[in-house]
Amino acid sequence: MARSLKGRTGVRTRTALAAVSGLGLLAATGCGAADMTKQSSPYVNAQGAKTVTLSVQTWVGAQADVAVAKYLLEHKLDYRVDTVQVDEVPAWDALSQGRVDAIMEDWGHPEQEQRYVKDKKTITAAGGVGVIGHIGWWVPKYWADQHPEVKDWKNLNKFARQLRTPESGSKGQLLDGSPSYVTNDKALVKNLGLDYQVVFAGSEAAQITQIQQFAKQKKPFLTYWYEPQWLFNEVPMVEVKLPEYTDKCAEKGAADPSTVDCAYPTTPLQKYLNTDFVKHGGDAATFLKKFKWSKDEQNEVSEMIASQKLSPEAAAKKWVEKNPSVWKAWMP
Repeated sequence: MARSLKGRTGVRTRTALAAVSGLGLLAATGCGAADMTKQSSPYVNAQGAKTVTLSVQTWVGAQADVAVAKYLLEHKLDYRVDTVQVDEVPAWDALSQGRVDAIMEDWGHPEQEQRYVKDKKTITAAGGVGVIGHIGWWVPKYWADQHPEVKDWKNLNKFARQLRTPESGSKGQLLDGSPSYVTNDKALVKNLGLDYQVVFAGSEAAQITQIQQFAKQKKPFLTYWYEPQWLFNEVPMVEVKLPEYTDKCAEKGAADPSTVDCAYPTTPLQKYLNTDFVKHGGDAATFLKKFKWSKDEQNEVSEMIASQKLSPEAAAKKWVEKNPSVWKAWMP
């Protein structure tokens, strides 16, 4: 939920969320899975047509954004909407080139922002999604209640033996999602002197499955995770306090990611539109700029998609019918 604070000291480049090697989750949720690094939407640049192409990332929060935006564009504004999977950094390239019209949830990519928004001006910032993103290390509440000292990173080595798995060997396991996530976890483990091994589940979906299995068995675990995320509704987790995030740490990490030794920042999640689309996208561009909802609203749709197994369209339809007072404010 590349997140993606994953990049710089905290850029969840959730291609971070290659994302998630997330083809599995995309297939499960019914989102389009075209590889936009190699092709463009059939709708893009369709002259005279009311069409929109939305980049969809592989974490379910972003899928919820896109599902609701797509449903409203199609059913209330009479647009044809295509959704295409693009990993986080390639999504910026596709957006700049006009191969997609919008990124609905970005967790912070300063290099791309500088290049495309400030320098080339081919991408336009479209405001916040309304959700604050945060990455951290988390343990299950049932375990933290028994061992409150685990909530401080300084005590983690005391629990490393309990967190060993076949994948982590003689070290404790720190569970991550996809190897494509751009995280600070390996640097943090090394620089904080922790007796842990970062183990990748392979995708957000696989990581969720692993967390659910641990929780069902009431086993302890330590995992990289992020807010907003619907899974907290099912598996209550408590954040482990890492060394405080500072600008100095971030600047050092930007120069050399291997030096990061502080917590991830909190990040207001942002939307970005292709600049030509802003100029010529009419009501669709206006609607996407006005799209803004809360963490709880996003989590409601995310949970319907990921846990209740509704299709993104069905989840969006259900939410839209229930919340007209929210989405009517987004209408042009």
